[in-house]
Amino acid sequence: MNNEHPIWQPEPHNLANSHLLRFARQAEQQHGIKVPDYASLWRWSVDQPEDFWRLVWDYCGVIGSRGERILLDGEKMPGARWFPDARLNLAENLLGHAPSAQADALVFWGEDRIRRRLSHGELYRQVAQYAAALRAQGVTQGDCVAAYLPNMPETLIAMLAANSLGAVFTSTSPDFGIQGVLDRFGQTRPKVVFAVDGYWYNGKAVDCRDKLVDIAAQLPCADAVVLVPYLDPQAGVDGIRHGVRLDDFLAGHRHNREIDFVRVPFDHPLYVLYSSGTTGAPKCIVHGTGGTLLQHLKEQQLHCDIRPGDRYFYFTTCGWTMWNILVSPLASGATILLYDGSPFLDQGRILFDYAQTEAMTHFGTSAKFIDALAKAGLKPREEFDLSSVRVMLSTGSPLVPESYAYVYRDIKPDVQLSSMSGGTDICSAFVIGSPDLPVWPGEIQCRGLGMAVDVFAEDGQPLPRGKGELVCTKPFPSMPIGFLNDPDGSKYHAAYFERFDGVWCQGDYCEITAHDGLIIYGRSDATLNPGGVRIGTAEIYRQVEKLPQIIESIVIGQRWQDDVRVVLFVRLSPGLELDQALVQRIKQVIRDNTTPRHVPARVLQVADIPRTKSGKIVELAVRHVVHGEAVRNVEALANPEALELFRQRPELAN
Repeated sequence: MNNEHPIWQPEPHNLANSHLLRFARQAEQQHGIKVPDYASLWRWSVDQPEDFWRLVWDYCGVIGSRGERILLDGEKMPGARWFPDARLNLAENLLGHAPSAQADALVFWGEDRIRRRLSHGELYRQVAQYAAALRAQGVTQGDCVAAYLPNMPETLIAMLAANSLGAVFTSTSPDFGIQGVLDRFGQTRPKVVFAVDGYWYNGKAVDCRDKLVDIAAQLPCADAVVLVPYLDPQAGVDGIRHGVRLDDFLAGHRHNREIDFVRVPFDHPLYVLYSSGTTGAPKCIVHGTGGTLLQHLKEQQLHCDIRPGDRYFYFTTCGWTMWNILVSPLASGATILLYDGSPFLDQGRILFDYAQTEAMTHFGTSAKFIDALAKAGLKPREEFDLSSVRVMLSTGSPLVPESYAYVYRDIKPDVQLSSMSGGTDICSAFVIGSPDLPVWPGEIQCRGLGMAVDVFAEDGQPLPRGKGELVCTKPFPSMPIGFLNDPDGSKYHAAYFERFDGVWCQGDYCEITAHDGLIIYGRSDATLNPGGVRIGTAEIYRQVEKLPQIIESIVIGQRWQDDVRVVLFVRLSPGLELDQALVQRIKQVIRDNTTPRHVPARVLQVADIPRTKSGKIVELAVRHVVHGEAVRNVEALANPEALELFRQRPELAN
């Protein structure tokens, strides 16, 4: 693939109408500066953070009182305080920017079985009813409300209702097992839990009620477990401790039409998100109200150019931070498109059918989904009208250059492909796309505005070129408030600030390119070190997964003879067996395109590869199994049984 030229360039007439350009002009007028390009705008945003974030608040039309002070103790990281005098409410902002009461606020597809839509007026009325019911249940500011629900309208409504009261919201998806839910909700101690009777996946009904009986019995903190019927409209609550059907929970509150929004301080807890938990009990990461809203508005308006009337989709479950990001475009006057179920229904066509039917403008998915479509040879541009799609978003793992080529060849040649990287830690992105920059194959377009992202060598010195640690050297508003059950902040400090004092270390192995873009090579804790040379796992995946025989792969470093050797596991297309010829072909492709250090010492076939419920492969868990070490909290995995395929492999004993 030719990497000497960008694969996409912005159209000048589109750029002229973009949020980003209008924002830059306002910055120039108000602050007497010149920002002729993205690089200069980014530099101003990190050098003058108070001016930048004040303008973001004003430009994006945040509902609330801002106050005059923007940043206190800005030299402290952690410890900086943003907008210390502000008062606002997330729900008020998500419900207060409707283009009209009749316009779609949301559309929902439950695979190919269920289709619903709610106008902005209907959404507001339902949130008012839920909020009144929660208040009657005793929920007040600072209490926790939890959802054990699919990505359906009731999840959004429950979140908005809880937040309107100043309560904290947390969620997980119904494919989690009993212990996985208890590991999470047992720490956050919700006063009310909304839960589903079951869900659809790949055309099959999955009943959750037996699990729910056990979960409710072990959550004494929950005063009510509200059952949301999905599979069965008549589903009952027999055996569920403090169980109540949704209709009964809302009875007596259907007359409520107004919401009394509780405005809270900028850093008041909003969401609790959970780390993947594959190396121990999941960490409970507490995100603040103002920082989350402001960061999402910045990303969605300035970086994704979301406008009133746009229709924004991201494939996600309620157990992934992308759900919290998915709902925020309501604050920009957009319609959000919700989907629950398998993205591979109808051989991967269901989401493109959704895009065509609902005139989707922003199509968000994972790098693995794009790669799987390419492997399957699907050509959506030949089957679907995707003329409405302006931006395609990708996250979850590095997007390789071949996937860029596939998108522009077989999905849409004039779409902005915006890869991004950040995560649960910040409920947003460090590196992201921009509507005014070209797209280069294999590269994330830019560092996010207001994010002082750099790359450090192991000694903590900046690297103008070369691979190192992704860091952020200055505070930003969406830094977590902290972790639950961490009174002295020591766990929070250890997670992000222990490596480099006063600098956020994200744990990604990456480099800044000649185009000032970013390439992510994988997680730092999963990097390979044969002979002391650091190798990012994504460097190997890119080469291996070019081969048509290989569906996916996972690579680890195995301790061997006082060193580390590279071991590659591959999942092949159905009916294929790994023979010596294919092993040699794999090694040759890696050698020809990387270095001899990258070539695996062992290549082994497996029938499946373990992944988290958000679809990320778990290199550390596999490494633990290969070394005979315990894997803690396998409940975090979508397919924990796959770990057994890596245990005590005789090929790794010699």
